[in-house]
Amino acid sequence: MLDGRVKVAIQAPGHIKEVTAVARFFTHAVDQLSGEQLQMVQTGQQSLNGKIIYFKLAKTPSVGAEGYQLLVTPEAIHLQANQPRGLFYGIQSLLQTMPKIRTNQLLRIPCMEIKDSPSFRWRGMMLDVSRHFFAPELVKEFIDLLATYKMNTFHWHLVDGAGWRIEIKKYPKLTSQAAWRVDDFDQVWNWSDIKFNRNPDSATYGGYYTQDQIRDIVTYAAKRYITIVPEIEMPGHSEAAMAAYPEFSCLPHKSSFKQSGNFYAHTTQSNYCPGNDSAFIFIENVLKEVMALFPSKYIHVGGDEVDKTSWKNCPLCQARMKKEGLKTEEELQSYFMQRIERFLNANGRKMIGWDEILEGGLAPQATVMSWRGESGGIKAAQMGHDVVMSPGTPLYFDHYQGDPASEPRAIGGFNTLKMVYNYKPVPAQLSQAEASHVLGAQANLWTEYIPTYEQVEYMILPRMLALSEVLWSPESVRNWKDFNRRLRPQLVGFAQKGLHYSKGNFKVDIKPENKNGQLMLSLETENENGVIYYTTDGTEPTTGSTCYTAPFLVDHSMRVKAGLAINHSMVKAPAATRTFTFNKATGKSVKYVHLNSKYYPANGLATLTDGMRGTTEIGHQWHAFSGQDMIAQIDFGQTTTAGYMALGCLQQYDQWIFYPKWVKFEVSMDGKNFKVVATIDNTVPTTDRAGQFKDFSAKFSTQSFRYLRVTAKNLGECPAGHPGAGKPGSAWLFCDEIIVQ
Repeated sequence: MLDGRVKVAIQAPGHIKEVTAVARFFTHAVDQLSGEQLQMVQTGQQSLNGKIIYFKLAKTPSVGAEGYQLLVTPEAIHLQANQPRGLFYGIQSLLQTMPKIRTNQLLRIPCMEIKDSPSFRWRGMMLDVSRHFFAPELVKEFIDLLATYKMNTFHWHLVDGAGWRIEIKKYPKLTSQAAWRVDDFDQVWNWSDIKFNRNPDSATYGGYYTQDQIRDIVTYAAKRYITIVPEIEMPGHSEAAMAAYPEFSCLPHKSSFKQSGNFYAHTTQSNYCPGNDSAFIFIENVLKEVMALFPSKYIHVGGDEVDKTSWKNCPLCQARMKKEGLKTEEELQSYFMQRIERFLNANGRKMIGWDEILEGGLAPQATVMSWRGESGGIKAAQMGHDVVMSPGTPLYFDHYQGDPASEPRAIGGFNTLKMVYNYKPVPAQLSQAEASHVLGAQANLWTEYIPTYEQVEYMILPRMLALSEVLWSPESVRNWKDFNRRLRPQLVGFAQKGLHYSKGNFKVDIKPENKNGQLMLSLETENENGVIYYTTDGTEPTTGSTCYTAPFLVDHSMRVKAGLAINHSMVKAPAATRTFTFNKATGKSVKYVHLNSKYYPANGLATLTDGMRGTTEIGHQWHAFSGQDMIAQIDFGQTTTAGYMALGCLQQYDQWIFYPKWVKFEVSMDGKNFKVVATIDNTVPTTDRAGQFKDFSAKFSTQSFRYLRVTAKNLGECPAGHPGAGKPGSAWLFCDEIIVQ
């Protein structure tokens, strides 16, 4: 054991300033924890008569540029690496063995031998500061967390529709106007209600980073071997920039920014105009100042979710398409991206963007960041392009990590600690050569529902630790149970330092499954120390309730409640609760004409007959269709009779979810010739903004049939006055349960 109260010196080659800097980083950390000042001596100098820590750059086989070798004996610590960054990661391993706060206890480092190197080159986290601004000091705290767990890339989402956060001296209105909006701090995020105002007395919410602040943060990160990749969103998600400089948008004469008073983000032009050369000059001038601030090889240009409606109606865009021989607006987006890439390449930088930059043809040297699942990344890698994997599941850290009933409000989704830990950045579909293009992965923290830095900490901790291990350690040595054991002291350290973090996912998942026409329930938990107890009569579970051991049958309507016990005591968290409405369709298999959206998987193909009713929580239990009808068919396997049918549906105006125009029920004996037994029209106005759900139900004379087909007609596009109005396919349709009685 190495005792921090005996005389300890650090020996490092003084002529290599980067190594000296790493050694001083370590001595400062020890001083903070113990008050002990470790003596620095150069290689070959006489050291103290005590313990010694050797920092050394030397040829270290098989650990690469970022790896290190560490040997701790009772007399000394030997740390060596090929590069200074390897030494830096080695001291992070040393620091992880020490207390997290100063307690006046002896600093003891266990004897050990480590040969370590990362599995991936890109180990990243993204922080969105556009929706909510975080002060420079807080950004540094975020960087400190990344450094502690050997992440090496900070993707800084500086620009989006809700606010511009970087000082550009050539265009001062980007910070005097585009960085501010009308105060909405105490309101639940709603993009439709974001308001800009040209009056600085009214637009008071926001902020920006000066160029001096950015230089300071870049230097701060570099000392921790973290590269900051700036994102300047284009051509879409640019409402804030267009609010300040409407002349670079399409149809500026129709813009709402010229009016006095408040104007809404959803009425603002969202895109740069690719038909306007002045827009490219503006972007290039912005990027020149960005590149002068950030030494990163990569510049992130966004490229996602571009609403091309304005381009279709823009004479300049249409003229550009004709001149360049472009057939579609997707090809126009590719033209835009390739033009920006040429500019970046000419300035010695590489372009990276979200996977939508594949649309219309990928820029020749672009790197793709795959967020809409992994398909974009797979396609790009197969084309020979580098890829960073960042799929929404499981790497969107703005999603819930525990039971939504007991978690702070989030945007939706469900990405638990275990899901993150089990993630494999290299898809199985890739060959070995193609897999070499996967640089690594990163998690994204979008901040629509994260207005404070306390919430930032809560959403990334401890999920970031799981991701750091995924990206550093080989898959062959990862072990979920062992990770949980090693995580415990880290959580204690978070608490001691006052960091906000998730204390664990105590959620019990109630999982229905259709088996041979019957509905079976499984109860699962990620908690390694938990025991599940449940009831089926709606009462609260206790340690005296039924202990779950195996899946059980649902053969009648019931209200299942399940809770977790640790150390023979029920966890103080709401019990998982599901109400099952048993009917003739429950447990039956369903076939669909259109598959549901991958963003809302619910319970997959069984969602409409699993007996579980959806709620107003949009990500829970709903079968979702974007711009398409829901057409489902059930084979009951034998002649069935019924005189009542219903389909549950959801309406959430602000989330672009609307009731169907109508729901139709058809029956058949042969599965080919169907007869309509009922059609139910929607009577709820599409303008009703209250979150709600209802059953589209019908009673009729008893019918005999074997097959049932249910069709829910999608609204198609959002109604007039809605941000999605005029956009074909913009309306979402959410359905949950088919009921047959």
